[in-house]
Amino acid sequence: MKARVTIYPRPEVLDPQGKAVHQALTRVGFDGVNSVRVGKSFDIELKTRSQPLAMKQLEAMCDKLLANRVMEVYEIEILGKAGK
Repeated sequence: MKARVTIYPRPEVLDPQGKAVHQALTRVGFDGVNSVRVGKSFDIELKTRSQPLAMKQLEAMCDKLLANRVMEVYEIEILGKAGK
């Protein structure tokens, strides 16, 4: 099973990298951007074929290692079955 985990800073947490990207976009002419939040993304391929089990495993991965739950939030997206 393939999945994507996307992690962002919590909305109440300052995002200096996002602010820097926003300022750079404005400098090069993209004035229509209100704000930018910078995150990280993980594409993970699991051995299981069970979507509920995959979600449980992915949530555990986020809680234990991938995300800092004090400062970050995460989204999990199941992309489909793993290739052969």
